[in-house]
Amino acid sequence: MDEANTHADLDLPRSRAANERLHTLIPGGAHTYAKGEDQYPEHLAPVISHGRGAHVWDVDGNAYIEYGSGLRSVSLGHAHPRVLEAVRRELDRGSNFVRPSLLEAEAAERFLATVPTADMVKFAKNGSDVTTAAVRLARAVTGRPRVAVCADQPFFSTDDWFIGTTPMSAGIPQAVTDLTVSFPYGDLAATEDLLIRYEGEVACLILEPAGHTEPPPGYLQALLELAHRHGSLLVFDEMITGFRWSEAGAQGLYGVTPDLSTFGKALGNGFAVSALAGRRELMERGGLRDSRDRVFLLSTTHGAETHSLAAAMAVQTVYAEEGVTARLHVLGQRLAAGVRDAAAAMGVGEHVLVRGRASNLVFATLDGEGRPSQEYRTLFLRRLLAGGVLAPSFVVSSALTEADIDRTVDVVGQACAVYRKALDAADPSPWTGGRPVKPVFRRLA
Repeated sequence: MDEANTHADLDLPRSRAANERLHTLIPGGAHTYAKGEDQYPEHLAPVISHGRGAHVWDVDGNAYIEYGSGLRSVSLGHAHPRVLEAVRRELDRGSNFVRPSLLEAEAAERFLATVPTADMVKFAKNGSDVTTAAVRLARAVTGRPRVAVCADQPFFSTDDWFIGTTPMSAGIPQAVTDLTVSFPYGDLAATEDLLIRYEGEVACLILEPAGHTEPPPGYLQALLELAHRHGSLLVFDEMITGFRWSEAGAQGLYGVTPDLSTFGKALGNGFAVSALAGRRELMERGGLRDSRDRVFLLSTTHGAETHSLAAAMAVQTVYAEEGVTARLHVLGQRLAAGVRDAAAAMGVGEHVLVRGRASNLVFATLDGEGRPSQEYRTLFLRRLLAGGVLAPSFVVSSALTEADIDRTVDVVGQACAVYRKALDAADPSPWTGGRPVKPVFRRLA
């Protein structure tokens, strides 16, 4: 690790210039809001040059141990050799044709062997493609207009049916937003009240089957039965839980088969591929072997690019042969325990919190009153960056080593020492270095 990374006065002149260039050309300066400069301390948003395994380097030459890689998509680490080998093999054979390639059948067979709760699958490029396809299919199958989304979960799609429910709803007709309602995670009674209130109108319930907490015992199966009792479908958004909970996602771990499910992120280890999977009688509504009105399920020019499908197949092979999900849990457990111990040792154990399943850890930064604080998050991120740790979350990749985890815990300890000073002063501003980081979903920039 470059000694410059441990310097308290980390300076990123080339990254600052690159960010200005990005903002001049790209709205928001990034193609994903969660990667925006506003998510990092002022003047400390590194622009990445390259990555290898669990480490990345910025354009200023600084090296970082990286967490949350590619918004949780790069779970095997950057430039994984087995994935790259599969991709290179296909690149020389062409990537997109006027008719399907045999690789599409092979990739579908491989996916359905990994996720045996589904009968059919259709591939696309990103998560929003497939969650919106699931919603459209549910509406067509049930003949109902409304969608019920889990209120306690932050994101399902960039499309109007979901974004209209967020503070960034500009440009979306209210009539569209009104068709989306919400239910609380884990509360079957409240969900049934919602279904009764909109009796005969809700096409589907869509949720991440698990998040920062484990589902209550029996909850997911009871939710499936509740949805069916009211004539609705149940859709699992497995963008995050897919592969990180088990190779077959949360549905495989908890033994609950939804009507439809969506996968992405870890499926391609950074390559663009996502999947809509589900029961045959539902999925065929978007095919050529059903006599009812056709559903425009998914039809994407680049959905079956051969190199991305090859990447997905390689990822599934690596997970199965190398026990990746188990490794993610072991690494996450080591990190969570270390961070909690470091925070407690510095007297901030009730203010710097680690939450979530070991394979999908996030952290919370609380002020002196125990309230979530963007100012304290800014302080914390700033100290992590100065120590060579790039961590918008503590989501691990399997490329991390125990030495990486231990180094991270050391840096967290140093950050917590500063955090304690800020709490004692009841004012974090001397340590934030400028404006606080901001939430992604907000009405004004």
